[in-house]
Amino acid sequence: MTTQKIGYLGPKGTFTKMAVDSLFEGGDFISYETIPACLDAVENGEIDTGVVPLENAIEGSVHLTIDYLIHQVNQAIIAELTVPIKQHLLTHPDYHGEAITEIHSHSHAIAQCHQYLHKHYPNAELFYTSSTGRAAEVVKEKGSHAAAIGNHLAAEMNGLDIRESNIHDYDNNHTRFAVVQKEPKTLKVKDHPVEKQKTTVMVTLPQDYVGALHQVLAAFAWRKMNLSKIESRPMKTGLGNYFFLVDVDQPYDQILFPGVKQELEALGCKLKVLGTYPSYEVDIPTPVTK
Repeated sequence: MTTQKIGYLGPKGTFTKMAVDSLFEGGDFISYETIPACLDAVENGEIDTGVVPLENAIEGSVHLTIDYLIHQVNQAIIAELTVPIKQHLLTHPDYHGEAITEIHSHSHAIAQCHQYLHKHYPNAELFYTSSTGRAAEVVKEKGSHAAAIGNHLAAEMNGLDIRESNIHDYDNNHTRFAVVQKEPKTLKVKDHPVEKQKTTVMVTLPQDYVGALHQVLAAFAWRKMNLSKIESRPMKTGLGNYFFLVDVDQPYDQILFPGVKQELEALGCKLKVLGTYPSYEVDIPTPVTK
């Protein structure tokens, strides 16, 4: 049997890699420096499956992922995984209490720790990297005057110390990761309970008019279909042109969803199913602070 090729936002030590390790039973894991590079690899058939961050509880949606899935590639969401995000301050093993002048991490990670950084390192210069894993690599090269924000795996992979753990500003810090494929293939996942079944749809309006969103939501509401998320994103065709991403807390069926589609099309709207999939949740232990 052919080994499934699974791509993720790397390098090793990212939260995406931790999500991959916790979800999949096995496979050939390949890291990519950016989200577009990972999704392009799925689109071009270099890998079977891609795993990319989709939404954070503190910072909101990862717009790069959403926009790339909508505008650049043709892929389906076939699963999602929610992982608790525990950000730690990582320092070089040569650090012995001297002033930290640089702090490196992904923009979302830095934003998640804004109050901590403001209180403890107000004079440190912030540097944005493509991932938390890459930030750890930078600090490994930089030395004792630099620190990174990342997870315990990034520390282990790069020989860094966890100077302080759980530095994120809010305890309920979780990230949803989307598992995407271009051609549906069977996933070999570990024995995690399925928290819920979800379907994500994209709704576009013929034009912006009074009551448009209300009419869209009403098509779901009177059918008693629960919506867990609604988000608007620009169509990139001009100011005021938007589409809506809607997460429905149930699997796609042949009765309710076709009914919604017909009702919306009668209003001049379009509905596209981006995926119907299981939703998983996993936990990650908190390491001991050095």
